[in-house]
Amino acid sequence: MNRRMSSRTVSLTSTFLLLAAGGTAACDNDEYVDEGFYCADANGVIVDEDYCDDDGGGGGGGSSFFIWHSAGYRSNYLVGQKLPSGGSKFAYNDAASRAKFGLPSTGRISNGTVKTSVVGKGGSGSSSRSGG
Repeated sequence: MNRRMSSRTVSLTSTFLLLAAGGTAACDNDEYVDEGFYCADANGVIVDEDYCDDDGGGGGGGSSFFIWHSAGYRSNYLVGQKLPSGGSKFAYNDAASRAKFGLPSTGRISNGTVKTSVVGKGGSGSSSRSGG
């Protein structure tokens, strides 16, 4: 006996598969985000990225400069502007934190750099939250 699937069965199966695929994609969106990175002082005021260059030739900023990051940072803030609240920071020479976010372990990171598919929403690593 040769059985044929009715169009209703095919339609329901297709709908289920599409919903399942959409649900999986939605979960992935929560896991990966784009993050913007800036060289700034402890208060979140953007400085020239040379202050966060630990390669030896860029001047290095000592312990008073940080790499700030947030999923909310755009790529067009200027030197002297205060970054919006809600970002996190880590020491510019913290190689482990740089690697966690897919940045080079040493050297200069251009202000406004955006890394795509960073794991976790606003991942914190060894960072501290901005107060305002």
